[in-house]
Amino acid sequence: MAILKIGAIASGSGSNFEAIVQATENGILKNKAAVEVLICNKAGAFCMERAKNHNIPSVLIESDKFKGTREDFDQKMIEVLDKYGCELIVLVGYMRFVSQLFIEHFDRNVMNIHPALLPSFKGMHAHEDALAYGVKVSGVTVHFVDPEEDHGPIIIQYAVPVYDTDTKDILGPRILEWEHKAFPKAIELFYENRLHVDGRIVRIDGEVKL
Repeated sequence: MAILKIGAIASGSGSNFEAIVQATENGILKNKAAVEVLICNKAGAFCMERAKNHNIPSVLIESDKFKGTREDFDQKMIEVLDKYGCELIVLVGYMRFVSQLFIEHFDRNVMNIHPALLPSFKGMHAHEDALAYGVKVSGVTVHFVDPEEDHGPIIIQYAVPVYDTDTKDILGPRILEWEHKAFPKAIELFYENRLHVDGRIVRIDGEVKL
């Protein structure tokens, strides 16, 4: 099978970007996938340094200074991703919504990761919200993207325990460890053509093991 060409989009430090790149270099995605380009929308974000360290091209398209519509902005990203022949797009800490135009252009092959067990605790403050609610279990969700926030069809989820002594600064890193395993696994399932989307349901061929 041909190598799967991935395009990554990030806004911040890019630790999930790093995890995916490492998986392509010496992990479960080796000889299966490669990250062709990183797009960042925030000047100075550390994700661009990570890309440089791995000799991956990075492109800055600043959203703060952009005057057009969301579709106009997404079109600029599409042009970059098409230039590199990207087949699967991964949102690795991208703090904006993408438009229907963007999603349809890539035939809905756009993935995101969220640090909670969706549909619970959507949005930017998942850890704080989970702790405030008093849950005993939180976790990580990898899902296909649709225009709504943290809403698209769920690919895989992993549960992570929550303890009475947890704060967001304790729970966050515990969940992040599983994020770094879950995203590469979801990409591997995509590469192996084991994911079949039926409405909201993603059916997976075979057993899934991390």
